[in-house]
Amino acid sequence: METLEEVELCFPQLLNTSCKRPNRSHFEVIMSYIILSSITVLTVTLNLLVIISISHFKQLHTPTNLLLLSLAVSDFFVGLLMFFQIMLIDGCWYLGDLLCVLYLFFAYIIISTSVGNMVLICANRYVAICHPLHYSTKVTQKRVQVCVSLCWIFSVSFQILVLKDNFEQPGSAISCTGECVAVSNNITELAHLVFFFIGPVTVIIVLYMRVFVVAVSQARAMRSHIVAVTLQGSVKVNVKKSEIKAARTLGVVVVVFLICFCPYYIVVLSAPDTLLNASSAAFVICLFYFNSCLNPVIYAFFYPWFRKCLKLIVTLEILRPDSCEVNIL
Repeated sequence: METLEEVELCFPQLLNTSCKRPNRSHFEVIMSYIILSSITVLTVTLNLLVIISISHFKQLHTPTNLLLLSLAVSDFFVGLLMFFQIMLIDGCWYLGDLLCVLYLFFAYIIISTSVGNMVLICANRYVAICHPLHYSTKVTQKRVQVCVSLCWIFSVSFQILVLKDNFEQPGSAISCTGECVAVSNNITELAHLVFFFIGPVTVIIVLYMRVFVVAVSQARAMRSHIVAVTLQGSVKVNVKKSEIKAARTLGVVVVVFLICFCPYYIVVLSAPDTLLNASSAAFVICLFYFNSCLNPVIYAFFYPWFRKCLKLIVTLEILRPDSCEVNIL
């Protein structure tokens, strides 16, 4: 019986207060370690490459790339926080109540900021495509810096208000030793759902649908204009490819975001108190974090300049004194 307790309990020496480990096969634990570790390494590496590229090369210091930089920074820290998620694979938290609150605090800040950055990127693309003549006056470097700063400030302020009671009394929400949860109420959960899921999803879908409609109408108008002066057959093929590419790109962004975020919030709403320890929640948390790994692929790898920056970084040519002046575009 003693051996069984040592296997099942997070802290075998605390027989009456320790949390129980979830029953998982050795294969499941090993695969979880491999998958989470791979996602962590990819997330940190890819976002670090984006950060280095945009920060180093002066030609990339534009309002649009500043938004990509902010997104990459938040996603980079998401990757670092996943090291703590790896520790929770066996369902036990060993670092104490205060570090648990700090972990949740920084996790909520970084993830919510990442969502906010995605909304800003959508808004930027909306103005660029739907109001191209006013883009240079509406979207300036200074305004983008202000928006990015407000995004981070709002995330930090919101999470301080939400987790204030947890900082005052760390561990007040746990039911057993080895658990990592935070005190919450219906109001804060509703506010979190509205500000960081329903609101962003609605804005992203509305903006991208508007962008898609305008892009398609512009492509059709261009086709009508070019048909009068060139071969109709070749133009049809080019325009058709352009429309398909626009639809695919916008569809991937929206679908990936929804696939990664919806399951997490469903679990949060259905069982918020057992999110970090429940076996069924492990997958949705990994999926939620995996979105930060996909962001640099979606937003940066589609740009030709990133592939050129990647080559310069890998070959260590960025170490040259004049490398920041290299023509990237």
